[in-house]
Amino acid sequence: MHKIFCFIILFATISVHSQDIAITFDDAPRPDSMLFSGEERTRKLIENLQKYHVPGVVFFVTTNNITEKSKKRIESYTQAGFHLGNHSHSHFSAHREDVNTYMSDITVAHNKLKDFDNLVPFYRYPYLKEGKNRETRDRIRQHLTEMNYRNGYVTVDNYDWYMDSLLQQALAKGKNVNYDALKNAYIEILWESILFYDDIAKKSLGRSPKHVLLLHENDMAALFIGDLIEHIRKQGWNIISPQNAYQDPIGFTVPDVLFNGQGRVSAIAKSIGWDEALLRDSGSSESYLDKYFKSKNIFK
Repeated sequence: MHKIFCFIILFATISVHSQDIAITFDDAPRPDSMLFSGEERTRKLIENLQKYHVPGVVFFVTTNNITEKSKKRIESYTQAGFHLGNHSHSHFSAHREDVNTYMSDITVAHNKLKDFDNLVPFYRYPYLKEGKNRETRDRIRQHLTEMNYRNGYVTVDNYDWYMDSLLQQALAKGKNVNYDALKNAYIEILWESILFYDDIAKKSLGRSPKHVLLLHENDMAALFIGDLIEHIRKQGWNIISPQNAYQDPIGFTVPDVLFNGQGRVSAIAKSIGWDEALLRDSGSSESYLDKYFKSKNIFK
């Protein structure tokens, strides 16, 4: 009887175990837009992240975006208790750029970031591309190791950048924006991408890992990150720090594939034989998002 009771308790504990996801932002500090100045965007992001108690957020910085003016925004993130990661200087693709130029660019970014507070040793590959062939990939990985960097991988990729570009285009054309519909679209598309990659993880790993969500430091995030966080938590998920997420075993299990553009979970699935066509969620498509936004009458 005692053994049965213990089994029931163990099963209940496993069943109610919450899934975990960390929040990261790429391309900081992005310039002024049609909706917000850079300063306004940074202020709104900080206010919402603090309001919803989001821990340890990492802003991956593209250092070519830093000016004397925007430098203060980077400092605002660290003063708010958030962290900075290296996202290169020039945002080169490792599939296109000469490998020596690419590696030098990482070093340039590091030298520009090293005097900021709260710098963490993670490098986020632009476009998530790690190299066009194994030789290039391995040389870049070795360079990062020598610089004491780890891969700031993601597990949940998406096209939040394209949703933001649709907003900017609509504003430039003077269209009216249904912000409630826009918020719902943002949450629905991103939540579907989280579920999509979590399903791949469960099928390929046999479990749900500590996820890392890729977002961009853009107006959509400034507007709706709080609503997204609230939605994720209502589904029973925990918001954790990226530093916590990167302690998951998948952070130390690097698949020997060149397919990395959809994140670590998809790369692992690819390494065990999954078809690449099954490793991209429907929302990671410009044509899909064009049709989706049109169907919701978001811009008029």
